[in-house]
Amino acid sequence: MESDSLSFDSVHMGRSSIDLYSNDVGSAFVDIKSFAAYVGGSPTNISVGGRRLGLKTALLTAVGQDPVGDFILNFLNQEGVVTQYIPRKAGRRSSAVVLGIEPPDKFPLVFYRDNCADIGLEIEDVLATPIAKARVFQFAGTNLSKEPSRSATLFAAELARQAGVKVVLDVDFRPDQWHDPRAFGVAVRSALRLTDIVLGTEDEINAAMLTDPAHVERTRSVSDTKVRGDVDQAIRAMLSMGPRALVQKRGQHGARVHALGQGGDIESIDAPGYPVEIANILGAGDAFAAGFLYGYLHGWSWRRAARLGNACGAIVVTKHGCANFMPTYDEVMDFVGQRGGLD
Repeated sequence: MESDSLSFDSVHMGRSSIDLYSNDVGSAFVDIKSFAAYVGGSPTNISVGGRRLGLKTALLTAVGQDPVGDFILNFLNQEGVVTQYIPRKAGRRSSAVVLGIEPPDKFPLVFYRDNCADIGLEIEDVLATPIAKARVFQFAGTNLSKEPSRSATLFAAELARQAGVKVVLDVDFRPDQWHDPRAFGVAVRSALRLTDIVLGTEDEINAAMLTDPAHVERTRSVSDTKVRGDVDQAIRAMLSMGPRALVQKRGQHGARVHALGQGGDIESIDAPGYPVEIANILGAGDAFAAGFLYGYLHGWSWRRAARLGNACGAIVVTKHGCANFMPTYDEVMDFVGQRGGLD
């Protein structure tokens, strides 16, 4: 999508992919017979979710010179996400993800990101994007897993900070994208000084502060890695490193916003969730982020913004995929209206 105006509610930076979701819901991964093709990738999902709510969003990702890249860009253009700053990387492939759906708690996924295009984002790609004209710059922790994306992302966050743009980090812990889970923590901590708001689950918050390998638990595969720890201690440590607020995504329990007060005290605000029957949890956190950012950009209270995020996430967990099923503003307002509203 072309844009005549260099002013955005939000610019999102990071991975994009074609997501192949199992059509055989409840079947073990080895028994899957067919897949549905959607678009995914955390910052990509958030950009679509924000756009459907009514925000003007732009995406800084990269795709290959391949049909998968055409697929991703076509969807984003149809959605109205600004794509003119997305480079096509020669010699690199657009990313792919294959996902199984075994509710309520098994959602195996496999990333295909060897030589992927979005990790090829460079500082020159950042300079070609009007990040300083956005109100929010949002990026994902996976951006920091390899060069040149790592340096480009930190550079983008620096530019945003210098321009007074709010910087939002979605922790996005994907253990199989890192050679060592402790390396993830090192990289994320390096970005906290540039960050205003952090979004993450308990496991992601612990992973961001991980130094002791004894706290890492692996079950069936690297993608099932869990990180134990004292989450309250981790939250205090993260907020001491630069962010003004940390939004803890708590699944069916909703969200808890930990915000620094003027005196340095931490205020924790609970935002209850909306009970629904789970079909697929993948993408729910990105839907939450889109809803939360909408509320934040409209000057809502922490609680009300998080409640809207919870509602968006609750809608998506009842659906089959991620970006393709993000709710519109009218849809989410109808949803909350039937469940007592946002207050």
